[in-house]
Amino acid sequence: MDQRNLVTFPSEPTYEQSVSAIHNRLFFRLFQTGNTLDRQATKELGISPVHWAVLGALSRPQVITGMSFSDLVEYLFVSRQSLDGLLKRLERDGHVLRVADTTDRRVKKVVLTPEGKKAWNELQPKIYEFYTQALDGFRFDDKVTLVHFLNRLNEGMRDVSLGAIDQTPAVNEMAKSGV
Repeated sequence: MDQRNLVTFPSEPTYEQSVSAIHNRLFFRLFQTGNTLDRQATKELGISPVHWAVLGALSRPQVITGMSFSDLVEYLFVSRQSLDGLLKRLERDGHVLRVADTTDRRVKKVVLTPEGKKAWNELQPKIYEFYTQALDGFRFDDKVTLVHFLNRLNEGMRDVSLGAIDQTPAVNEMAKSGV
């Protein structure tokens, strides 16, 4: 390893600058991509990506009888709190219902209503065009490869555990303040 490419800070580990830079760029681009998706979906479709994802998840044939709240949280990789807030809005709009499971009355299932199915079906042409324009210039193989790498990244992020790494006081203060 070339010593000129190392970045060091007092009493901190040594990082290879080129690797650190590409990691930072990659995650920053993912951050920007998520924000662009949020902004464009809201602007062009009139719904947030999470709203879009919930309707899509519940419209799949294998969940015609609904999904438990917990399964929906796991499927979408969202917090219980944010999903609950969105479901309240979707319930208010008549797009979903929360009903007791027939086998375990303690479990609430989220079910797409006929009105929700109609709203989802009406969005399909716009969603298709959104995808088409966003992915313009990507070959089919590029899209398949991108899905593959995003799946691998998702798996890697789910496996991250920083509990054993001591954090500096500055990092602890940022975490407390929500930065």
